[in-house]
Amino acid sequence: MIFEERQVEKNNFSSRAIFIFLFIGLSFLVVLNQVFLLQVSSYSDYELAALNNKTYSVPIQPLRGEIFDRNGHGIVRNIKTFDLITKPSSIDDVESFLQLIKPVIHLSESEATQYLEKFKEKAFVNKELVLKKNLSSEEIARFGVRRFAFKDAFIGERYRRMSDHPKIFSHVLGYTSRTGDRDGLLLNMPRSHWQDTELVYANGLIQGVTGLEQTYNQMLSGTYGKTVYEINSRGQLGKVLEVEPAVPGEDIYTHLDISAQMSAAKAFGSRKGGVVAIDLESGGINVLFSAPSYSINKLANGMTAAEFQEIITNPSKPFFNRALQGRYPPASTIKPAIAMFGLTKKLVRWEEEIDDPGFFMLPENGRIYRGWNKGGHKNVNLKKALLVSSNTYFFKLAYQSDMQELASYLASFGFGAKVCGDCFNEDGAFLPTPDWKYNNLNIPWFTGDTVNIGVGQGYMVATPMQLANYASILANKGRAVTPSIVQLALSDGVIQNNDQVLLDNKDWINLHDALTGVIESDLGTARSIRDLKNFKVAGKSGTAELVSLDSKEAYQDLRGSELLRDHSIIIAFGPMPNPKYAVSVVIENGESGGAVAGPVAIEVLKSLLNEQ
Repeated sequence: MIFEERQVEKNNFSSRAIFIFLFIGLSFLVVLNQVFLLQVSSYSDYELAALNNKTYSVPIQPLRGEIFDRNGHGIVRNIKTFDLITKPSSIDDVESFLQLIKPVIHLSESEATQYLEKFKEKAFVNKELVLKKNLSSEEIARFGVRRFAFKDAFIGERYRRMSDHPKIFSHVLGYTSRTGDRDGLLLNMPRSHWQDTELVYANGLIQGVTGLEQTYNQMLSGTYGKTVYEINSRGQLGKVLEVEPAVPGEDIYTHLDISAQMSAAKAFGSRKGGVVAIDLESGGINVLFSAPSYSINKLANGMTAAEFQEIITNPSKPFFNRALQGRYPPASTIKPAIAMFGLTKKLVRWEEEIDDPGFFMLPENGRIYRGWNKGGHKNVNLKKALLVSSNTYFFKLAYQSDMQELASYLASFGFGAKVCGDCFNEDGAFLPTPDWKYNNLNIPWFTGDTVNIGVGQGYMVATPMQLANYASILANKGRAVTPSIVQLALSDGVIQNNDQVLLDNKDWINLHDALTGVIESDLGTARSIRDLKNFKVAGKSGTAELVSLDSKEAYQDLRGSELLRDHSIIIAFGPMPNPKYAVSVVIENGESGGAVAGPVAIEVLKSLLNEQ
């Protein structure tokens, strides 16, 4: 009995021992497997993670590409400048610090105030803070002599964007901004390291915001490099482990002409509006000017909040690019296209005359549409109608036209669409149709609407860019090329026939002769500018009415309010008979197209042709 009990106990013990042994063995195998995975299979992953935890990359900004005009003259360049940089986390008494340094760098009260507003934030993250930008050579020298007294400040080198013509090219070039300004560089670091991490001055990251600077930002920006720093156990940047140099951005060569742009600005004076000039062979935009303007240098390199607010609240809207975004009735400048439509549809012939009593009466309801000349122009054919700008003739021609067909024809000149290949925020303006009016205004299209289109009034509006493109098609006898600012080999010089606006060569000769007469003939509405140059110019002026009135006497009452005065418009191309350039000018509230906008167009053409 005793023997049997001992045998049972012995067997139970053996079973427990085997179980424990097996459990320990299995546990060991599991641990061994994990060690294998850690040391062998996942070694590279953990090694990379460990390396990332003890290194930190700071981007190196590439030198931004510069921008040149068609003659190789610089429009925008990079200028080396120097800023005074501080380390707020190391400054115990900021007020005393500022009082001590003010005589050295001539710190203004506004600069001191801005610095104090950001001081605590930068001190918290142990980040550098710019105290003053663009130090003078005298300030640099004074600081250098007293460097020992300012252990928590240093001079940082950077490049800033600079144009020798900061206002006349503001809208076409656009401006840059230093975005990011290092804030994003802290996000990849543990928050516990922010206080102890000493970052190097990185100048911020330059990005194009508007204009060419934005359109070609990627090309201009180049490729960022990086500096890889070792991080010690306290999270502080240590020695440099790797430097990958930045690749500079590409320079850009444009079709713009500095001299012609300056001529446009000088001729414009203090008035509002836009000018566009196009090279007829390449489609290159030689002039793109909008007034009023602003300084791209100030905006890109240190404009105060108050200065910026002053610009955006200015009732003249200096930021508004009138050359690309201004919407204006084309007025009488549309008449050559209306004439071409009439010839194409065989609604008119060059020699056919009509009586112009100074008005046109709608047959169906007797409504009167008056011309600009109260007494009319008597007997006029198509050529004379263009020379004297007979409203009656084009009222009648439009009345005979199908508006759907007419709208399609006008669209072939680029109206109602964006026409520039690389312009920033171009407006497509507006070309109305009967369907649009019914669907959007819930009223039908009236015959009177078509009559108004015949003289460039009513719902239709166009930009100076569209008007210049239209003028270039007229000058090239129906051939079109996409206008562009930047010289790109694949897009330059590609002239395509526009089948919808092609006429017989005889018709083109007659049209060019008539439009030349607008300026060169004694009957021409723009004859006042005839003697301003030594070459012949073709063109068509226009006066865009802002208020529809039945009499000149009523109009005179409005002239006291500048904002209600008519816009002055002209399209022109020359020299004739072999034109090289086309130009459009719109002067807001300028009243007479030929007398006011005309001289601006002539000055631009003279500059492009090297005529003085």
